[in-house]
Amino acid sequence: MDDTISHQSVLGLGSSLEHSTCYNLSLLSADQRERVIESLVHPDRGIGMNLMRICIGTSDFAPGPFYTYDDIPAGEEDPRLDHFSVDRDRAYVLPILKAAQRLNPQLRFFASPWTPPPWMKTNGQYGGGFLRPECYPQFAEYLARFIEAYRREGIEIHALTLQNEPEFGPEPYPSCLWTAEQQRDFIRDHLGPLFRARGIKTLIWVFDHNFNHPDFPSTILRDPMAAHHVDGSEFHLYEDRPEAMSKLHREFPTKSIYFTEGSVYGANGATEIISYFRNWSRSYNAWVTMIDQHGEPNVSGFHDCDPTIIVLDRDTLEPDYRADYYIYGQFMKFEKVPGRAKALSAKLGVARHGSRLSGRLA
Repeated sequence: MDDTISHQSVLGLGSSLEHSTCYNLSLLSADQRERVIESLVHPDRGIGMNLMRICIGTSDFAPGPFYTYDDIPAGEEDPRLDHFSVDRDRAYVLPILKAAQRLNPQLRFFASPWTPPPWMKTNGQYGGGFLRPECYPQFAEYLARFIEAYRREGIEIHALTLQNEPEFGPEPYPSCLWTAEQQRDFIRDHLGPLFRARGIKTLIWVFDHNFNHPDFPSTILRDPMAAHHVDGSEFHLYEDRPEAMSKLHREFPTKSIYFTEGSVYGANGATEIISYFRNWSRSYNAWVTMIDQHGEPNVSGFHDCDPTIIVLDRDTLEPDYRADYYIYGQFMKFEKVPGRAKALSAKLGVARHGSRLSGRLA
């Protein structure tokens, strides 16, 4: 390896502070909760996670019931978003996010919606359906109001994804289907101009789904007007291989690539993380940080979750740190050592033809 050659910069590594994790953390005593959050995000007394994914409304991993920030009775609509409110996040989500930010002031959050409000969708449900084209302006406003509401809470949103897994839409599961062309038009004609007009600096990331369809983000980035508003594309691990990220990078070398969802386990998992950075990802994020021994809370019941890096014993309220917690920490600690972050890409063999400086966390 040649340590003088550097490639993409590394934005950060972490996991998610989705509703299941935040709820389980809220069950702990104040002192225990502080210690567990510290063990995750503190740069010295913990493993130093510094990039965390959060949810815009609830995801499938939540104690329930599902909600968005503008829920109204079935059959009604709220085109002016008069009922918009993030108050339901005050129960246990916002307190956990604020505690994590206090313990690591360098912590960044990026946010993903699992579904728009049902009244904006073709089927009027939390699960499935498409965003109605006539509601594109309202959904853009909804995302802008989320960013502004969280800013008032002292939480800046570094980046926003438009939809978790836009090609996956089973009705019991909070979801919304999008085509690449729909996301392109939404960004170009609605979200991008609205962010510019409002002075919102939150980055826009596209796709947020599996390796098997790199043509989805390509379709958006091939449109110059849409691409102008897009910082980069995100991938999940559930189908195909990470070489798809390199394919996308070759076509759009100036656009960032992120790995935003997928927990990996053991030595094979460590190898997988290396492969993401070798294929131009600027980040790694696991999915679901803390679940209990029964895989709860998971109100959708749609799928099980493999053991997370911390498993909460609901009988004793004691956290069990799994081996993967320490494996993740090896990457996070290595990346933050002064003078060594530049070598991360070279050490991992990220690529053989890059030119961008890989420095300390951006």
